[in-house]
Amino acid sequence: MKHIYIALFLSFFFVSNKAISGDPEAGKARYAQNCGNCHGPGGMGLASYPRISGKEVPYLTERLKTYRAGTKVGPNSDLMIMMAKPLTDLEIENLAAYLASDPAGKK
Repeated sequence: MKHIYIALFLSFFFVSNKAISGDPEAGKARYAQNCGNCHGPGGMGLASYPRISGKEVPYLTERLKTYRAGTKVGPNSDLMIMMAKPLTDLEIENLAAYLASDPAGKK
């Protein structure tokens, strides 16, 4: 039974660390290249492009991976799919780390 608890703890530890991994500075640079024109400074949201600043890392990574896979989610899906296709897992983690830090500040 003790081994099960250790395995569960280690699984949680590695999953938790994965959820917060990523380099926010690298994410900021990538964001400036591709995302800011639509989502605005720091992900504050512009026009029909939603606020993404301050979202949780798992949400951001899952959404970007969904778009990268070509799955449509919402009205701007075609553009998001095109933008997410070339992203690597590391770039997605970096973007998520940057945006989760809420660079646009709280509403």
